[in-house]
Amino acid sequence: MAKIKTKWVCQNCGYETPKYIGKCPDCGSWGTLIEETDIKPSLPQSVVIDESGVCLINEIEITESIRIPSGFEEFDRVLGGGLVQGSLILLAGDPGIGKSTLILQTAGNICSNNKKLLYVCAEESGSQVKLRAKRLNVNSDNLYVYSQTNLEAVINQTETLKPDILVIDSVQSMYTSNITSSSGSVSQIRECTNMLMSIAKNKNITVIIIGHVTKDGNIAGPKVLEHMVDTVIYFEGDRYKSQRLLRSIKNRFGSTNEIGVFNMEESGLVEVTNPSELFMKERTENATPGSVIIATNEGTRALLVEVQALVGATSYPSPRRVATGIEFNRLLQIIAVLEKRIGINLSKHDVYVNVIGGIEIDEPAADLGIALAIATCYRDVVVDGDCVIIGEVSLSGEIRNVNNLEKRIYEAQKLGFKKAIVPKFNKKQNDKFDIEIIQVPRLTDAIIKCVSKK
Repeated sequence: MAKIKTKWVCQNCGYETPKYIGKCPDCGSWGTLIEETDIKPSLPQSVVIDESGVCLINEIEITESIRIPSGFEEFDRVLGGGLVQGSLILLAGDPGIGKSTLILQTAGNICSNNKKLLYVCAEESGSQVKLRAKRLNVNSDNLYVYSQTNLEAVINQTETLKPDILVIDSVQSMYTSNITSSSGSVSQIRECTNMLMSIAKNKNITVIIIGHVTKDGNIAGPKVLEHMVDTVIYFEGDRYKSQRLLRSIKNRFGSTNEIGVFNMEESGLVEVTNPSELFMKERTENATPGSVIIATNEGTRALLVEVQALVGATSYPSPRRVATGIEFNRLLQIIAVLEKRIGINLSKHDVYVNVIGGIEIDEPAADLGIALAIATCYRDVVVDGDCVIIGEVSLSGEIRNVNNLEKRIYEAQKLGFKKAIVPKFNKKQNDKFDIEIIQVPRLTDAIIKCVSKK
């Protein structure tokens, strides 16, 4: 009898080694290597999308039904216009953030348009899914629920029902008999995803798989999982707040710059068509030192969000720098510019910066707002509450132009702001707006223009 060979596989990154080692040399995690049976991979199944043979790209016809609307405009925005037939979509997020709620509501919307959907619940029973569906008011004759963890059984049901959409909740709970390791292991996740990808491409079925995330916020399982699927979507938000953000980090059929905004209510998720009002609804009428409004850009959408800064004398040998919602290195760069170009000494002060609403800002257009929030809190003065801040700060203290400037100003005008601090641009464009446009060439000019008396 042939000896069974084993290998040790890291459950975080998929690194393989013939013997056990405490620390993974690839991702640096301790105690994540699990022993698995080394099975020679089977020959890959040929993926047949079109049996008509080779044809010119100009001769391929795209029908209107190639995309299936999800019933949520915010979800469709992130997907690029809807669910693409024959695509494999991975939805990931923290536990309890609302992934299953989003998918079940989407399933109800899709089934109401005469589309057949098979919902495979690998972590719950059918009665538990029914309880959630009753709370969300989801009821359709085209929605099938199948409580199963064996992927071969799911494939057989797919062959019988021939659904338009297949949902797997979750891929970490599924297993295939071809692999001897337990469900959730790297080998099982890789093989199950490969089989689901074959179903999506061969049968032209849209497959949505829900994935877990690790404590570091990464998708559990091998990194190759994100390369195999067509679309990777993260469902983000603070479980103690009602705001939820849908963000795409990979999309073969659309842009990855769009975000979808939802609000978690008792009856389920409700999409937010005007996110700026949501992010600013808790803002007080009386401005406080260190609080400014900036105009950021997410894909084709301009958003107004509040940035708050807190500057205080430190009690530590080295001052603390805490950034929530912005990149930490960018905060350090802005502090360096304030110290060198403005003369604000922050070497003995702690600096905390927070973006209200849980949104992540990674574009340089927020530089000017962050700098003004820190400077005004340090000087204990306030920024005019009717003013919105837009601009990138260079290392020399100059204010650089940003993209989609007009769209940001229009969003501020729509929400009732009276003036905008912006970089220098064509003065003829000022006539387009009904709010006061204040152009500033340097950071010192911006501080003088925006500060009002308390």
